[in-house]
Amino acid sequence: MCVARRSARPSRSASIHSFATRWSSQNTRRYDLFVRQHSGIGVLDKAVGVLHAVAESPCGLAELCDRTDLPRATAYRLAAALEVHRLLGRGQDGHWRLGPAITELATHVDDPLLVACAAVLPQLRDATGESVQVYRREGTSRVCVAALEPAAGLRDTVPVGARLPMTAGSGAKVLLAHTDAATQAAVLPKAVFSARALAEVCRRGWAQSVAEREPGVASVSAPVRDGRGVVIAAISVSGPIDRMGRRPGVRWAADLLSAADALTRRL
Repeated sequence: MCVARRSARPSRSASIHSFATRWSSQNTRRYDLFVRQHSGIGVLDKAVGVLHAVAESPCGLAELCDRTDLPRATAYRLAAALEVHRLLGRGQDGHWRLGPAITELATHVDDPLLVACAAVLPQLRDATGESVQVYRREGTSRVCVAALEPAAGLRDTVPVGARLPMTAGSGAKVLLAHTDAATQAAVLPKAVFSARALAEVCRRGWAQSVAEREPGVASVSAPVRDGRGVVIAAISVSGPIDRMGRRPGVRWAADLLSAADALTRRL
């Protein structure tokens, strides 16, 4: 896991929150640090823990209990109640997953990252003449949360909302390099890159890929950090290898890093 750049003299509460949200490489259960906040309303805290556990990836009752350390009866009652409110849903396989009410509520949230993307991505697209995207990690996948394409020519189309694996591509490398050790251990055996490649991403501050995620496509990505220095997303430039070249980072890393810094300043 990369060490995030530190902001100047963070407060004690900010430092604790930063540690919690980045998890611990010594603890494979993210919920012990991130989810188990104590509001004083125990049932609410447990229900929120169930939501976060299912958000990691769809799961059945046994795995839900393992992720949250809740008794089977408690975990089942909470999950069933969240189903009633459409915050969870259950597929034919019996696994719980996030329900439609989550998306409906999310449409009413002002997302600072998306607001920043609206200002920064057009400049990056125009400077490079290529497709640009921003990805967030969700469990062992990455989701495109913002994207723009050039007006003409061949392009790498990644629609907003697309869920891509963390096993290939420069955006996957950036996000995986800055996540917890347990997630890295789960993804790396299936990845086309190695732990050594992730260390290189941490060292130079960006990642590149050539025909990893899709034949004929090259990309370069950089981390986007919040005000505490925690990586919250990856910003990418992608396009045909014929235009991007086989060393896309040499050509576009500087522009990409500038765009990543511009996003951070707006968060």
